[in-house]
Amino acid sequence: MVKAWWKEAVIYQIYPKSFCDSNGDGIGDIPGIISKLDYLENLGVTVLWISPIYESPDYDNGYDISNYQAIKPVFGSLEDFDQLLAEAHRRGLKIVMDLVVNHSSHLHEWFIESRSSKNSAKRDYYIWKPGENGGPPNNWGAWFGGSAWTLDEGTGDYYLNLFSPYQPDLNWECADMRQSVYTMMRWWLDRGVDGFRMDVISLISKDPTFPDGVIGPDGYGNAKPFVSNGPKVHDYLMEMRREVLADYDTLTVGEASGVTIEEARKYANVDGSELSMVFQFEHMDLDGGETFKWNLDKMPLLGIKDVMTKWQVELEGKAWNSLYWCNHDQPRIVSRLGDEGPLRERSAKMLATCLHLMKGTPYVYQGEELGMTNVRFDSIEEMNDLESIHAFEIFTQNGRFTAQQMYDFISYKGRDNARTPMQWTSGLNAGFTTGKPWLKVNPNFKTINAEDAVRRPDSVYHYYRQLIDLRKHLEVIVYGTYELIDRQNEKVFTYRRQLDSQSLLVICNFTSEEVAYDHELVGSHSTLLIGNCDDSSFLAARQLRPYECLVLSV
Repeated sequence: MVKAWWKEAVIYQIYPKSFCDSNGDGIGDIPGIISKLDYLENLGVTVLWISPIYESPDYDNGYDISNYQAIKPVFGSLEDFDQLLAEAHRRGLKIVMDLVVNHSSHLHEWFIESRSSKNSAKRDYYIWKPGENGGPPNNWGAWFGGSAWTLDEGTGDYYLNLFSPYQPDLNWECADMRQSVYTMMRWWLDRGVDGFRMDVISLISKDPTFPDGVIGPDGYGNAKPFVSNGPKVHDYLMEMRREVLADYDTLTVGEASGVTIEEARKYANVDGSELSMVFQFEHMDLDGGETFKWNLDKMPLLGIKDVMTKWQVELEGKAWNSLYWCNHDQPRIVSRLGDEGPLRERSAKMLATCLHLMKGTPYVYQGEELGMTNVRFDSIEEMNDLESIHAFEIFTQNGRFTAQQMYDFISYKGRDNARTPMQWTSGLNAGFTTGKPWLKVNPNFKTINAEDAVRRPDSVYHYYRQLIDLRKHLEVIVYGTYELIDRQNEKVFTYRRQLDSQSLLVICNFTSEEVAYDHELVGSHSTLLIGNCDDSSFLAARQLRPYECLVLSV
């Protein structure tokens, strides 16, 4: 059992644009984050992951970076960031920054120089290819629509952009480029940053033959098999560890879409040669389908059990898990798996319990601790997310779905659901800003807000505080083994955590109905450690109420 502070951490993700606006311009900022540090300290989280605040033209909400060593003025200044670091560290909170180095902005000085001439000293910082038969080098489509290749009129070559033409992919084959990235990373770590969440890090190594992909519904080839977990990705990350990370005590988590168990064991291996942990998306894709995620399907509980259990069991002793339901790219979990009505708070507590009692490092996305919900979108003008807007255009133009169907799908699965402003109070704009918010506020802020939640002892917020505190005091939650119980039950998720003589049983009713439930492990000597109902009547009646959860010491 190798202990580490990042295994014992609880991480809170801040999406700065939507967290707290200090100056009334409608956009959240660093001083706004500083103003809420006491709230976060009181919640009990130990690490703050800050989504991108770098200089950016903002075509993709800051994931198109034009200067890795500058703060975008709308968020504040480097001095503000240094104050955030100091104030967070004074409270025992660590700061993890987003590291976006699969691609940069097309306005980054590296790319401007790279495209200036085929003989540019930074030409190889990006992936340039001549065209084929009067068109792009291959048939790959970009994540946000169109071709994954953009013609540069000046030099006559195409550059690769897996996301959008505003986000050219960096060329990790170029040793000078890699060293520039490592220099930048050291600059932030020396400033006091405690680690990095690495955006789409599994995409940095491409198949050097750049073959055509299978044509999808958008008419373009699928690039993912040729760019995900590529041939040199582990070489690059081991080099990054040797060149940079080995000199610092950091938390590193890699976003790794399409990652397999075998790959994850390499990324997050116990010898620490690459990353601390990775984000996998297998459970998030359970409600997908032929049209990606654009449907109203629910995530099936048996599928959730199988996926979560697979990652728990098969990484045991080999690598470390990250645990999450929500982030800036996912809809609100209460709307996805719980109840938006009278049982909202109880279902939010159940979902939190199911996740936080598993083995791995849990992540809380801003507003998750309040039970924030999805918001209704009924026009394209209300949306900001490039992915949602592109999907709306594609599927309505090709006749697959009506505009109303797409509004329903986007209101259920779209990324803007996670990006609506944080709901602080029942006052103007939910207390997020005194100006006009950059994205609309969920109308339910009158009843769902932090001011009310902090005041009420039975709120979702205070339940999260209890969960986090339990984790800090029971080593079995962090380091114990995991065992799935009663796999075939389609309504109840039950698992056991074990460390030496300490044994916990976690029971979660994922339905809106009462469920009779008994198991031999629920003995007469079981003790209720935490639950989301007012009493422990389950121990006598063996009847779970709608969305009820319990953690028993058995």
